[in-house]
Amino acid sequence: MFTRLSIPTPFQIGPVNAYMAGRTLVDPGPGSEEAWAALLDGLEARELEPSDVEQVLVTHPHPDHFGLASRLQEEGARVVASPAAAEVLRDFEGRLDYEQSYFVEFFERHGMARTTAQTVTDLPESYLRVAPSVETDVELEDGDTVEVAGQTVTGEAVDGHAPGETIFTYATDEDETRAIVGDHVLGDITPNPLLQPPAEPGGERPRVLPAFNRSLTALRKRDFDRFLPGHREEIEDPAGRIDEILTAHEERTSNVKAIVEGGPTTAVEVMNELFDDLPVTEYFPAMSEAVGHLDVLDARGEVEPRERGGVVVWEVTE
Repeated sequence: MFTRLSIPTPFQIGPVNAYMAGRTLVDPGPGSEEAWAALLDGLEARELEPSDVEQVLVTHPHPDHFGLASRLQEEGARVVASPAAAEVLRDFEGRLDYEQSYFVEFFERHGMARTTAQTVTDLPESYLRVAPSVETDVELEDGDTVEVAGQTVTGEAVDGHAPGETIFTYATDEDETRAIVGDHVLGDITPNPLLQPPAEPGGERPRVLPAFNRSLTALRKRDFDRFLPGHREEIEDPAGRIDEILTAHEERTSNVKAIVEGGPTTAVEVMNELFDDLPVTEYFPAMSEAVGHLDVLDARGEVEPRERGGVVVWEVTE
C-alpha cells in the first residue's frame, strides 16, 4: 500500500524514508529546501502537488521525520501524531531549551565537566532550522485508527526511542501484516534510544533503554510480515531483526557490567570505556547508551547508583 520516498537529511544517518499512500504521507522529512525539493519530485512522480496531500502522519518528533509537516499543513494537510509527540511538535524550540537546561546538570552530576556538558547540549540548536514547530490537528491515542487510501491503519504506541513514538500497522491485500516503524526498528543499525528529560520538571527521568527493550520484546511476539523503517531498506524478517537488536543490547549491557565490576564508576567513565577517541559531537548519543545500559542493570538489581560529593557513581550490588 505504501511506497517509499527517499528524502535527504543533513544528519549523519543519511536519507529518511517518507511513505506515501493515496493522499497520506508518513514522516515527510526535515524542513530544509533540499528535502522539500526531493519531496516535490516524489509527489510529481505520482502526479500530485503539495496541496493534494490530505494528511501527514508523524511516527515521532525528531527533526528528520517531522520537519516538513508545517509546510504541508500550510498547503492544507492535517497533521496527525500522538498526544505526547504533539506536545513536542507544537513548541520544538521550547522542548529543546528544556532538554538543554536539564542535561547540563545531569551530565555534570554523572561525571562530565560543566563546560563540556554545555557544549554537548548546545550542539542540537542547529536542528532548529530544519524543525519548525507545528500544531497537531489530530492527536492519535494508542489503538486509534485513521483511513489511508480506503484502508484502516492503526496507530500503536511504542516506548523508548522518542517521546510519543507511534508505529502504524495495517494489513495488505495479500493478507500480510505490516508496520511503518519509524526508528523503532532499523534494518542494519542498532537503534540507540536517546536520553529524555522528565515529562514534567521535577519528575522522574524516563528509563528509555529498559522501556525500549520491553517494547521490542512485545513487538517480537506479534506476527508481522514486514517492517517499513525510517531509514534504509525494508525489513523482511521483523522477528529475526528484533532478535538481533535485543542480542546486541544484551551484549553491550554485559560489557557495561564488566566495567562497573572494576569499582565505583561514573557514566562518563563507562562512556569512555565503551568508545575510544569519541568526538564531542557524539557525546549525547554515547551518554545515552552508557546511562541506558546502567539503567537496565539497575532495573535488574545488578548495579546501583550512589552519590559521592555531588557526583553519581555506579557500583555492583552486594
